Amino acid sequence: MEFGADVLAWLALAAFLAGTIDAMAGGGGLIAIPALLAAGVPPVQAIATNKVQSSFGTASAVLTFARQGRIDFRRFLRPAIAAFVGSAGGALTLQVVDPSFLMGLVPVLLVATAAYFLFGPKASETDTRARLGHTALVTIAFAIGFYDGFFGPGTGSFMATALVALFGMGLISATAHTKLLNLASNLAALATLMVGGYVLWKVGLVMAMASVAGGQLGARLAVRVGGRAIRPLLVVMSLALTAKLLSDPANPLTAFLLG
Repeated sequence: MEFGADVLAWLALAAFLAGTIDAMAGGGGLIAIPALLAAGVPPVQAIATNKVQSSFGTASAVLTFARQGRIDFRRFLRPAIAAFVGSAGGALTLQVVDPSFLMGLVPVLLVATAAYFLFGPKASETDTRARLGHTALVTIAFAIGFYDGFFGPGTGSFMATALVALFGMGLISATAHTKLLNLASNLAALATLMVGGYVLWKVGLVMAMASVAGGQLGARLAVRVGGRAIRPLLVVMSLALTAKLLSDPANPLTAFLLG
């Protein structure tokens, strides 16, 4: 597919915004994928191409967080590997199993995520005592990675919630380590979709350059403004993803609610 300079500029702007928001609270695909679809990119290719820009943007955010000493690579090496393996397994499973049943479940989980950050205990800026151990962290990283490869929406929100609620991490630390796990799951899904030939590389790389800039900005903003911005953004992005999923008439939950 060929696109004019005006369309590429529009997609680059969308990727910049997506990278910024994604680095702070996740949900960047809510911006990037609709922009690709609006440009006329078919759905599967839009998802695959979004993985290119998302991988670059997330890598940029990880690098920025790491330079500021916000990521414990030693502790999160095994969880990152688990997220990668899980995502690859999810992407392979997607090719033989219909994921439509998740369309009805995920909005409920996203609302629960928003409710936790709205009404749950206020997350600290610093790490506290974890409720679960490292084995549980690896297991959850694998499960959410599998979900990311299989379906995807809300992955960042789910992981950040788990790190805060179950592993005692502060919001900034949870956001930084969520980006590391997202990078692992994104790369696995991207590799799988590359094999299928679904990636539009010219568009993906243009968006990737903009996403890198957005990821660096979002990571710096997350550290500078802290939980007072991350917490409401997590709520907003969770509810926005919920609305996006429920706007699809094919969603089982939408069909149930309408009658």
